[in-house]
Amino acid sequence: MAESKNNRTATAGRLLRKAAGTVATGVVGVAVVRAAERGEGGPVPRRIAVTATRWGILGSRRAEVAVERARLAAGDVRAQAYADLGEQAPPPADRSTGGHDHSH
Repeated sequence: MAESKNNRTATAGRLLRKAAGTVATGVVGVAVVRAAERGEGGPVPRRIAVTATRWGILGSRRAEVAVERARLAAGDVRAQAYADLGEQAPPPADRSTGGHDHSH
């Protein structure tokens, strides 16, 4: 059990580090874009903004992959727990229909 908790903690730590890197990249990107909008420094701020944005996109993709892996791992654990009880795990909820009974 302790090993499983350590693994979850390590996974959460990696995910938080990736998310923090993505946020930092976004903040830097916004600062550079604002400098480019003011016309400071010519084409260099724009190139920096494009690079920072590219890094942000790549960082968010990596974070999405990590989140999906964590979601699948949690589903595997849940299915194993049901199997240990001798039951079949219910299918995941279908969230694609958007069928809820209140308006936004």
